[in-house]
Amino acid sequence: MDIRLADIKYDTSHLSDMKRLYNTAFPSDERAPFGWLVRAAKRDNVDFFACMNGEEWVGLLYTVNYNDLSYVFYFAVDDKQRGKGCGTAILKAAREKYSGRRLFLAIEEVEEKYGNYDERVKRQHFYENAGFVRTGQKMREATVIYDLMSVGGRIGNREYRKLMRSFGGIRMYLITLKIFED
Repeated sequence: MDIRLADIKYDTSHLSDMKRLYNTAFPSDERAPFGWLVRAAKRDNVDFFACMNGEEWVGLLYTVNYNDLSYVFYFAVDDKQRGKGCGTAILKAAREKYSGRRLFLAIEEVEEKYGNYDERVKRQHFYENAGFVRTGQKMREATVIYDLMSVGGRIGNREYRKLMRSFGGIRMYLITLKIFED
């Protein structure tokens, strides 16, 4: 597998595929407006990648960076490419790109009380197989509770809030909710 992370700051040729994937891979209550994400990706602390396997587009990766933190805000693999190792290879490329940093992501809370519990467990195992570990921390955003997973260590509330403020300004800082212990 020849995974390459192509920054949309320099190549927007796959934006329509990325928008389609973004709109189908994430629930509407977890999506920011796509156009806003594209505009925000022009900032130095935001990376929005078209994930390529050779010359073939296979997915997207969106990260927000602050100090030594890199937050995988959105990550998805195209439906036609799932189950072929692309997702694991993309996360490996991300781990290499952000080497020496705390790379973290949030997955829907893994608890038996949810109707899609088996899907949540499967997602957690996927990230564990890609080298991420549960931090024992949770995050609430609106009505959704997430489990945090990382490579490189735990994330503090203050630094998380600063990361989000650097990304979305004071409004994002005010609506970003707290990280708490599992």
